[in-house]
Amino acid sequence: MSKPAILEARGISKSFPGVRALHEVSFSVEKGEILALLGENGAGKSTLMKILAGVQEMDCGEIRITGATVSVSSVDEALELGIALIHQELNLATNLSVGANIFLGREATKFGLIDEAFIGGESRRFLEMVGLEVEPETLVEDLSMGRRQLVEIAKALSIDTKVLIMDEPTSSLSQNESERLFEVVKDLSRKGVSIIYISHRLGEVVELADRVVILRDGENAGEIAKSEITHDRMVSMMVGRELSQFYSHDPQEPGESILRVTGLRTSAHPECSLDFSIRSKEIVGLAGLVGAGRTNVLETLFGITPALGGTVQISGKEVELRNPMVAIQSGITLIPEDRKSQGLILDMGVDGNLSLAALRRDQKKGFRNVAAEKEIAEKMIGRMQIKTPSSDQIVRFLSGGNQQKVVIGKWLALQPRVLLLDEPTRGIDVGAKQEIYTLMEELSAQGVAILFVSSEMEEILGMSDRVMVMHEGGITGELDRDELSEEAVMQLATGNLSAQVA
Repeated sequence: MSKPAILEARGISKSFPGVRALHEVSFSVEKGEILALLGENGAGKSTLMKILAGVQEMDCGEIRITGATVSVSSVDEALELGIALIHQELNLATNLSVGANIFLGREATKFGLIDEAFIGGESRRFLEMVGLEVEPETLVEDLSMGRRQLVEIAKALSIDTKVLIMDEPTSSLSQNESERLFEVVKDLSRKGVSIIYISHRLGEVVELADRVVILRDGENAGEIAKSEITHDRMVSMMVGRELSQFYSHDPQEPGESILRVTGLRTSAHPECSLDFSIRSKEIVGLAGLVGAGRTNVLETLFGITPALGGTVQISGKEVELRNPMVAIQSGITLIPEDRKSQGLILDMGVDGNLSLAALRRDQKKGFRNVAAEKEIAEKMIGRMQIKTPSSDQIVRFLSGGNQQKVVIGKWLALQPRVLLLDEPTRGIDVGAKQEIYTLMEELSAQGVAILFVSSEMEEILGMSDRVMVMHEGGITGELDRDELSEEAVMQLATGNLSAQVA
């Protein structure tokens, strides 16, 4: 007989403008149970956990604690109910002491002053519960990431947590720190604390989970009992969708090698060495889960974050990508993931944004070339089919899809040899997506080498001539187009090297 549920979520739904994040999702967790919540990027895991923790409000549904329906409309209400969320990015004040962080916002006072002695004594009690041997007076900034993670758990326990939600808790930890965290999680479970554990590292799930709940496209995709938890079973339940009809990629015969990377080491994963090449007329997908290091590879190639080692060649000529200017001069352009903060000047017009990248190239004796700017704007508005009432329309007031077209058009004005795309269709409608796919096809046919990152599996499979898959900073495998499947990509993305096709 199963234990009574400490927490139940029933029919949880949540939508954002243009996006249905969750649709009637239900699950429960028992007292002392370690429940793993899995799903691909965008499956709805984070949204669901934020709803349970009071960070966001659901559109409809019901949350129950020990059988009673409760309201969770704020973080404070969630904490009072015993629900605590430890985010992937730790929420600690590093300039304060360990004890001050544990009781931050709930400081005990004596005679109107903070009672340091009480906070120190109570902090020691909670630090002992997580096996962290540090003094409460220690500054958090002096602790390793693994120890900071334990401080977060001690902080959660100090509010009498019944359900502890852990979102990718080992993403920044070493192997030893991760193993220490596993012991703490198991010990908390034995003491009756329920754990909801989110991780893309499926080996951890096999080791820790009593049960697995899987989401796919914002809906329940199934459950796996402890006796049936295997790497392959989890992957097969996380994937399985048919490709959309929107992808009509027509592979070209690849030409010469345009971009060749040898021994590249990035700042995010300095221990990993990357080797790959991309030829003209080739579209290469870069797949992987959150934290795998995909964006950092693109930013390193564009000179935003300097490489720690290795060489980069463009058409056989070695280039030192010290900064984006060098990358641009070498024919490399980057469409960033966050178009609003990194790709556009929102309060400038469409024409100004479109001609921005070519300002230096088209200048006349140090002055703006207004005629050239106007020509670029008119040409790109037509080529990109940007829907705007006028060329001087402020970009902020365009739709997401048209904003993305402006970002791409800005760089196409430079006629790049290598086009780097980071989540090129995130947050845009289906029609705009198709137009961007068509543009990728056209550029590839013209000889541009394209490397693109996407968290949408259909996009990776539908648009790639081949796919390089990353896991924890390294390339775990490469799949040609005839070898591509969602399951093959996910196996490599979760670190199963044996899945690579020979």
